[in-house]
Amino acid sequence: MSWKREASGLDPEAIHQNLTGLSEQKQNGNTVGKLTWKAPRDYQSMTYSQSGFELKNTSGRNATLWLSKIGDIKLRYHREIPDEAAIKEVTIKKETTGEWFVSFGLETDEVDLPKKPDVEKLDTSNSVGIDLGILNYIHTSDGKTVNWLDLEDEYDRLRREQRKLSQKEHGSNNYENQRETVAKVNRHIRQKVLDYQHKLTTWLVTEYDAVFVEDLKVAEMLQADGNARNKQDAAWRQFITLLEYKGELYGTHVVEVEARGTTKECAKCGVETAKPIWVREHSCPSCGFEADRDANAAMNVLQRGFSELGLGWPESTPVETALPTDTISVSAKRVVETGSPTLNEATPVAE
Repeated sequence: MSWKREASGLDPEAIHQNLTGLSEQKQNGNTVGKLTWKAPRDYQSMTYSQSGFELKNTSGRNATLWLSKIGDIKLRYHREIPDEAAIKEVTIKKETTGEWFVSFGLETDEVDLPKKPDVEKLDTSNSVGIDLGILNYIHTSDGKTVNWLDLEDEYDRLRREQRKLSQKEHGSNNYENQRETVAKVNRHIRQKVLDYQHKLTTWLVTEYDAVFVEDLKVAEMLQADGNARNKQDAAWRQFITLLEYKGELYGTHVVEVEARGTTKECAKCGVETAKPIWVREHSCPSCGFEADRDANAAMNVLQRGFSELGLGWPESTPVETALPTDTISVSAKRVVETGSPTLNEATPVAE
């Protein structure tokens, strides 16, 4: 295949990186396609590496970004760039909302992060297993439940704006304006979910010394019959990724464990009992142990987490130290209030 910069509008270096990435994916056994041609007008982003840009006239959260062959662009920070950080890369991207954003790739001195406690010295009594639920967002092995973020108003507005969009003539200016409005509502929902997940994961890694979570097959879970919770609300993979990142940041052990069987298996005796999705209570026919379905799963996650770290069982088992029959509900509002502020990744370009 022959590629020309004039024809594709791409940087040859970017083409090389994309081809290399496809080749690596193919070697790993993944099914890959081919790069497709795009006209320059179709591109929604561009990246300047090492040179071709200069940040100047900074004042508070306002600044001017000079780009080679483009000129000066006024922008407004989401958060200020540290004085000691060196800007190594600048990416400009046009969102589906029609707005342009700038992301900076920064290089800073190494930061001394808190060290994780040695596994042998880990306080098992301050460890927790997490079940990613359906009725609740998460259920912990020590009896806490965190409810879902309330997005009903946002989804009501989204439905209204989508109905308006369906009434516009496709391709008209009115259609394009309404499409951007729908995109802005969708973006607001995504940002609200991400903000919530940032604060929830911060709360978990600062509350516990070790956090164990299911290694879910997210796609299969969300496509299963009877689980119609909006994928954008759940964003489980994003949640787990943030949890692992925060664990490194705060010196907390975060371990993914095998998810298969955590719901069926009794946390006390290990006997498996089939449960349809609508059965919300665990009642073991073998040992008589009873608990909330998600609480039982969270206890199994905790036990598997101990095994993953090679700790074995503590003197008192997770079942004995947890609260299987009396759960504590933690509201989404409380999580938002106790969590840390989110770290925004992009800077909007001022109109």
